[in-house]
Amino acid sequence: MNVSASGRRVFVSGASRGLGRAVARAFAANGDRVAVHFGSREEEARTTLASLAGGGHTLVGGDLSDPSGAAAVVDAAAEALGGIDVLVNNAAVNIRHPLPETPYEEWVAVWQQHVAVNLLATANLSHLAARRMIDQGGGGRIVNIGSRGAFRGEPDHPAYGATKAAVHALGQSLAVSLAPYGIAVASVAPGFFATERVAPRVEGPEGAAIRAQSPFGRVGSAEEIAAAVLWLASPAAEWSSGTILDLNGASHLRS
Repeated sequence: MNVSASGRRVFVSGASRGLGRAVARAFAANGDRVAVHFGSREEEARTTLASLAGGGHTLVGGDLSDPSGAAAVVDAAAEALGGIDVLVNNAAVNIRHPLPETPYEEWVAVWQQHVAVNLLATANLSHLAARRMIDQGGGGRIVNIGSRGAFRGEPDHPAYGATKAAVHALGQSLAVSLAPYGIAVASVAPGFFATERVAPRVEGPEGAAIRAQSPFGRVGSAEEIAAAVLWLASPAAEWSSGTILDLNGASHLRS
């Protein structure tokens, strides 16, 4: 199999801002061409696209919670890029819903939304991209964005923690299934890291406690997570297929 170190065709889901934007920038700076996906934040996605180094990048929009929408998005990305060599499953929802405070109807709706976006969309995109990689015959890479919460629990966001644990398990199953085709699959499990979405929490009254979760006394950066994703998608990382890489500044340790 011939997995290139650069010049690859990369699809990043949920790349309008935050980690998705950082991942798209990391691949573009590496010399890859990137399909920047957005669900509803088109203007922010266009900002991401405009910030990418190099050329040949494209913008694709669509609802990944709808299986037909996911298929249309992958078709559009593959047509614009001429194929797909790397998939980064980043799109996710994370809505607060602690059980003691959440009415049943809201609980059901939130769980359905998390499963549809965090798990099923990841599974569907993985199928769509991997089948293209198989047909292309050159191998490929799939990197899933999981979470520390899959291991330590998320009392205020239980559906998020549960679906991210399922994403980790999915990645390991696909790592075994797709290895004969030269496709390596891995996941990262970030702890708390700074993005636009969580900036008010980091800068607010709970900021000190959040930073104290790590013995480094800080939160991570989206760029640090993106660097790990870029490595896991590299030719050198094939033997890491099936891994779940903790990226949490020693804030949660497991063995």
